Amino acid sequence: MQATDSKVILITGASSGIGEASARHLAASGHRVVLGARRTERLVQLAAEIREAGGRADVAQLDVTSLDSMKTFVAFALDCHGQIDVLVNNAGVMPLSKLEALKIDEWNRMIDVNVRGVLHGIAATLPHMQARRSGQVINIASIGAYTVSPTAAVYCATKFAVAAITEGLRQEVGGDIRVTLISPGVVESELAESISDPLARDTMRDFRKVAIKPAAIARAIGFAIEQPADVDVSEMIVRPTASPY
Repeated sequence: MQATDSKVILITGASSGIGEASARHLAASGHRVVLGARRTERLVQLAAEIREAGGRADVAQLDVTSLDSMKTFVAFALDCHGQIDVLVNNAGVMPLSKLEALKIDEWNRMIDVNVRGVLHGIAATLPHMQARRSGQVINIASIGAYTVSPTAAVYCATKFAVAAITEGLRQEVGGDIRVTLISPGVVESELAESISDPLARDTMRDFRKVAIKPAAIARAIGFAIEQPADVDVSEMIVRPTASPY
């Protein structure tokens, strides 16, 4: 990759799963990645491995539920590189349960991370992208943005919201800024570990028997980024071939 093709890419939720895989893939492709998550010790180790492999990575602690934290993360990226080309809004949680279980704290956590986190990422980066008249926002949703299943009502509601926010942003900023929605199917990740409800946990264990690697989603993100500036990959679903969902 030529230096002029190297983009500055911010990734939220970069300490594991899709975020980690995307950091490795995009850095290996010659991009400069700025990694944010709450678990900075994992970010530091990841960045060290990326640098050892010849890539460029910077890290900062990030809580996407806090707009101030997101603004600080963006300011850090600008201090490091002077620009932001791509935001990958990846951070998410998935503590599934039936509504009757009344796990209200978990509902609120999903809303805070999955919806407000995405909005905070947009709020912190969009003014910079609009001033430069260039940029790309990639929001990670889920197949839960298209259908609802038992135990997943609130989770799916947050992902429906991400899809709506993404499409609204695309319509509002089209022409200069690209907007992409990527919806993974069943992917190996730590998301299921946040499920406290026994029924939902057992259901998800069966659901994940055909899970694909996070690297598959990382490649999809890379594909969307690598398109020419006049090509907007607006929406992608990436799922296991064997999955009926």
